[in-house]
Amino acid sequence: METHTIHSELLRRRVRVSVVGCGGTGSAIAAGLPYLHHAMLAAGHPGGLQVTLMEGDTISPTNCVRQPFSRSETGLHKVVVLVNRLNIFWGVDWEAVPAHFGPHDKIDGADIVIGCVDTRAARAAIQAATTNESDVDYWLDLGNNADSGQFILGEPLNQVNRRKRTRLRSVAELYPAILDPQLDDDGQPSCSAEEALERQEPFVNQTLARHALALLGRL
Repeated sequence: METHTIHSELLRRRVRVSVVGCGGTGSAIAAGLPYLHHAMLAAGHPGGLQVTLMEGDTISPTNCVRQPFSRSETGLHKVVVLVNRLNIFWGVDWEAVPAHFGPHDKIDGADIVIGCVDTRAARAAIQAATTNESDVDYWLDLGNNADSGQFILGEPLNQVNRRKRTRLRSVAELYPAILDPQLDDDGQPSCSAEEALERQEPFVNQTLARHALALLGRL
């Protein structure tokens, strides 16, 4: 059985991570990345992580039930609030991009893209931005339903990741239907906190994020 090893250049310099989507799962991923950053430094890595968070949504009262926001932050951009907290508490210099990721947007200067989006259209946009002329090394996709979820680490087919037998296939290659926007549920997200909890258990995002972060840690 063959074992995948991380791209060697990521052991010699700071690893650039872009998190697309900072809702329930994305905010849980963001909260866990500083632990990985400091663990890498303690293990002798030369730079740890440089993280950029991207999300266009602002905080609503509904978000204050399952996501790490308070009602006093209602109306503020999620990524600005999250990055300010992380930078102040952990002493990092991470960045926020308060904008939605669209089908024609590019992801420049990222080694690892972590997708925490809840629509197939958004996944298709990430897939387009990480293939062909892109130099993204890895795409980690996370997704969940009411009480379960999945995470898939892949090497998008691009100018860095050539066709070879040992390449890690991306979620788009393994499950092509995940890119079909016609299968999206236009009724999401729910409009009330009560309805949100009926559709999704309160800790599924944190559980999924923890396992995905453990995978990155082993990598």
